[in-house]
Amino acid sequence: MSNPAWHTSFVEPLLPTSKPDTIREGQRTEMTRIAILIGYLLLVTARLTQTSPVSAEEAVLAFAVVTELPKDKGRVPAQVAIDGAVTPMTLLASDEILPNLAWKTLEVCHALKLEGQKTSEGFRVHTVRAIDSAMLPMVLQGFAGDCLLKKALDVAPFVD
Repeated sequence: MSNPAWHTSFVEPLLPTSKPDTIREGQRTEMTRIAILIGYLLLVTARLTQTSPVSAEEAVLAFAVVTELPKDKGRVPAQVAIDGAVTPMTLLASDEILPNLAWKTLEVCHALKLEGQKTSEGFRVHTVRAIDSAMLPMVLQGFAGDCLLKKALDVAPFVD
């Protein structure tokens, strides 16, 4: 303990030895911050694209009333209500829908609750349920009522 500088041997390893090492440490922390920020932005972007309402794979809820007797069970003309707007469309059945009992027994004026995708060709049906006309949205109930009256008047002469 006769050496007057004995305490410096313990402190020297803790102190930076040169200026370039401190610059590298500063760059590393800055790069780490940038990497974390980029990763966070990528996660947020990925999350937003997954929950985007414009997703092409998203199923849309629709209600429909069959307007004509379908000649081809794969393509059925109907009045379709999506988000309160009624448009005449063709209901396009997928292979999973064709064996469905509600789809096999379709007739004029049948009311349907559908899930699927709106395409340029029509409405591609993923799920289908036959419902009572009273369960249709108000924008379609008038059309369904007129259709049922017309159907009843067409059938009435044959009742005798």
